[in-house]
Amino acid sequence: MGKSGDDERGFFSERWIEPPAKDKAPKDKPTEKPHYHGHRDRLRDRFVAGGPDALPDYELLELLLFRLIPRVDTKPIAKALLARFGTFGEVLGAPVALLQEVKGIGPAVAVDLKVIAAAAQRMARTEVRDREVLSNWTQLLAYCRSAMAFENREQFRILFLDKKNVLIADEVQQVGTVDHTPVYPREVIKRALELSASAVILVHNHPSGDPTPSRADIEMTKQIIDSAKPLGIAVHDHIIIGKKGNASMKGLLLI
Repeated sequence: MGKSGDDERGFFSERWIEPPAKDKAPKDKPTEKPHYHGHRDRLRDRFVAGGPDALPDYELLELLLFRLIPRVDTKPIAKALLARFGTFGEVLGAPVALLQEVKGIGPAVAVDLKVIAAAAQRMARTEVRDREVLSNWTQLLAYCRSAMAFENREQFRILFLDKKNVLIADEVQQVGTVDHTPVYPREVIKRALELSASAVILVHNHPSGDPTPSRADIEMTKQIIDSAKPLGIAVHDHIIIGKKGNASMKGLLLI
């Protein structure tokens, strides 16, 4: 094992071996670079020339892992991650404990991947923060998807809007189980009044991947609408986020 404080970024790397003394070094065998060095350069060149769309998921993930696990062939690790979780987004959304079950991914690299996922979410949030939400609907869905689509438990999120439909707060009110989140309409309305919100957008995820609203989802949404209306608080929509897409209750004419 390495020195105290080492992590898998060094442990799984090729160990540096001191070259033999000159008087003992073979004179007829040049030093060889690991086979993946040229591959890394070619991947970087393709990324620079064509952008992220020039690379399939496993190569983009491989390119990312170059920095996290130096001096190791990361292609097998990238392919193992995708085989386990499915997509690039699902890899970044996977819990730390599950990431570590993939050979070559230890605690430090697992946390690094989650930091990258958090950075992506923060970037998506800046696209909707302090902006008129209804005219930036695509960016709103992108943010909700990055924040919730790959969670392994249901979350109930509320987006609070002012009278101009500008986002003033984004809060996760409840976290539940794999297929249920307790939602209390009274608490939703109470928080909207505390923030002086004029409207809300409700959002929750389905870890199963299927964003189809359940009967319970529809009934709960109607209860919130009925409680909010007398107080002048509009419920613009209830969006359900899944790995396979998203569903709008308003778009489905369910509310």
